[in-house]
Amino acid sequence: MKRRTWLLSALGATGALVVGWGVMPARSRLGSPELMLQTQGDVALNGWIKIAADGAVVLAMPRSEMGQGVHTALAMLVAEELDVPLNRVRLEQAGGDSIYGNVAMLVASLPFHPLDSEGEHKPTKIKMGEWLVGKVARELGLNATGGSSSIADLWDPLRMAAATARASLLQAAAAAWKVPASEITVTAGVMKHASGQSAHYGQMVAAASGSTPSGIQTKSREKWQLIGQAAPRTDIPSKVTGQATFGLDVRLQGMLFAAVQMCPMIGGSAASMDTKDALALKGVSKVVPLDAWGGGTAGLAVVGQTTWHARQGAQAVKVQWQAPATGAVDTQRIQADLLKALNTESGFTFHEQGVPTQAEKAATTRIDALYQAPYLAHATMEPMNCTAQVKDGKVEIWVPTQVPQMARDMAAKVAKVDKDKVTVHVTQLGGGFGRRLEVDFVGQAVQVAMACEGQPVQLSWSREEDMTHDFYRPMHLAKFQASLDDKGEVTSLRIKSAGDAITPRWMARAAPHLSGPIDMPDKTASEGLFDLPYGFASQHMSHVATKSGVPVGFWRSVGHSHNAFFSESFIDELAAATKQDPLVFRLKLLKDAPRYAAVLQLAADKAAWGTPLPAGRARGIALHESFGSIVAQVAEVSLTEGQIRVHRVVCAIDCGTVVNPGTVAQQMESSVVYGLSAALYGRIDIVGGVVQQGNFPSYPMVSLSQTPVVETHIVPSTRHPAGVGEPAVPPLAPAVGNALFALTGKRQRALPLTA
Repeated sequence: MKRRTWLLSALGATGALVVGWGVMPARSRLGSPELMLQTQGDVALNGWIKIAADGAVVLAMPRSEMGQGVHTALAMLVAEELDVPLNRVRLEQAGGDSIYGNVAMLVASLPFHPLDSEGEHKPTKIKMGEWLVGKVARELGLNATGGSSSIADLWDPLRMAAATARASLLQAAAAAWKVPASEITVTAGVMKHASGQSAHYGQMVAAASGSTPSGIQTKSREKWQLIGQAAPRTDIPSKVTGQATFGLDVRLQGMLFAAVQMCPMIGGSAASMDTKDALALKGVSKVVPLDAWGGGTAGLAVVGQTTWHARQGAQAVKVQWQAPATGAVDTQRIQADLLKALNTESGFTFHEQGVPTQAEKAATTRIDALYQAPYLAHATMEPMNCTAQVKDGKVEIWVPTQVPQMARDMAAKVAKVDKDKVTVHVTQLGGGFGRRLEVDFVGQAVQVAMACEGQPVQLSWSREEDMTHDFYRPMHLAKFQASLDDKGEVTSLRIKSAGDAITPRWMARAAPHLSGPIDMPDKTASEGLFDLPYGFASQHMSHVATKSGVPVGFWRSVGHSHNAFFSESFIDELAAATKQDPLVFRLKLLKDAPRYAAVLQLAADKAAWGTPLPAGRARGIALHESFGSIVAQVAEVSLTEGQIRVHRVVCAIDCGTVVNPGTVAQQMESSVVYGLSAALYGRIDIVGGVVQQGNFPSYPMVSLSQTPVVETHIVPSTRHPAGVGEPAVPPLAPAVGNALFALTGKRQRALPLTA
């Protein structure tokens, strides 16, 4: 079967089998009060909200804070509905119940074209697909922070949970005061009546417990006082003072420390190991061979009194490493294999419209291009780490993770205990970017803790181990073919890409019981190519999924991160070939996509597109939609002393309803810096199975002095909130590349860009 029809059939569903399908109500995720931690003085009103004795609000937090400001934004939703100051909302780690699972992230994995799947008039097959995946996601209850989905997923459930709690409290006060609940007002968490009676939430919560108010409505937009206003990030003060607890900050009584040494060859193992010299070192207590947990690499860990002792010991172990039975991987060979796949395999068709073959036959001109992107590492500032204790048949872990349930499951698997015997403490994350959707390092920590006789042990990776044992963004190639008629108009666009599919590999590691015996078509492989908003009459977009043997994973903005460079650079090529201004050319193709055109025009206006620049500078423009948000960027670029210098980046974004505009601007700036580092420097080379880049000297980041001025302009919207943490990464590379073309007249079709 072709394209999207396959998905519904693969789920074993047809329209006749689905009764009453539609949007599931937010109240279905309220949960019961028993799901929240039982703490003295606090009373839970549902699975999300507790009220403390002093009237403060306690929110069950299922998402990880890794610098994106999600703990502030989600607390704002609750503070808004309960009419309490933001600083009166405390956070408590959510448990493992399915109500905390991320439904929106899984629904967004469906490969539907965004122009087909917007609004109330979606085609039936799209509604059905979203319902089915949403139903599965609710049952699965996978708690994950990823896909720029936290606000999109919890927008309705959290506001409904808070509104329900508020209604229960008002109902209790009305009964106690013998007045209508409609006559009671709330200011800063204090309920008041015109008769003079008043009480804060904590004084009424016991009476409110167990009530089931009906007809709950969340606040209407015009009554918002907090949502949409810039609010200070609640996680910043503790980070400034050093009180925030990241994974490497965990300290427990009697804690030991472990350092790893893993096989330098991807997929390799140890043939022999001599630990005598290591164990002779002062402060070193033991050497633990490590299995290849979670799709990682086998190796060893050395346990010591401090991290320094452990790392000295790890360096002293003499190991004879051996390559995997399948042989050593090599990026040059992988690149050649991808090119062969592009030229010989048809791949899976993600999108087709019109009759491309007919347009191609009638064409008077054809434009062909081949684009390439390398492997990339995540390079989080905090390397992988986990603290674990295995004692009395129970496991306790302290870990910076994006997937606490998967961390729990991995710990239970390694320790051979039931899941309910594992306690997970999620610390703050020193960067995630998708790397901490993996739990290989959790398995290592628990394996080492099992050898430490009940003592807690903190396992950490060096920067070199982190860089050379990542789950990399895959190498991808894409072939473009455009047909032009005798008037110079583009009549068809054909795109075929090739590269490893991430989701099947991740599913095999994360949930092998769900991954199935065959690979499902992976949206991340073709996103940013099959879902372009441009109105080409005939289109055909396909992808050839490969298996290179290199461990691949989700990297910030995933397939969009390289596919946007491919597509927006080629769109610029078409503008040049038809002798049109890049902005004007795009706007002509967006006449049926007004949201996209509005974002593009806003960025161009704010950047003063078309006005003169200082000598030696040029502008480039790019537009891209990802994670439900549309971002346009204009980059001002020069070549200074033989180096690419980006002076200014103007961002425009339509991300639906904005909760905290300050955070939106921060994420645009963060994305520009992250994306620029990848665009100018990012590449991972593998020779003989060994990753060649081991630290920042060979895998540079953009420095402060190289960071451009970043301006953010937000399109006002009443739509459902969409993603913010990732959508500004994809258009950065093509905007810079297009500026370089305007500056030099030379088109660069491979990343990283060069001077």
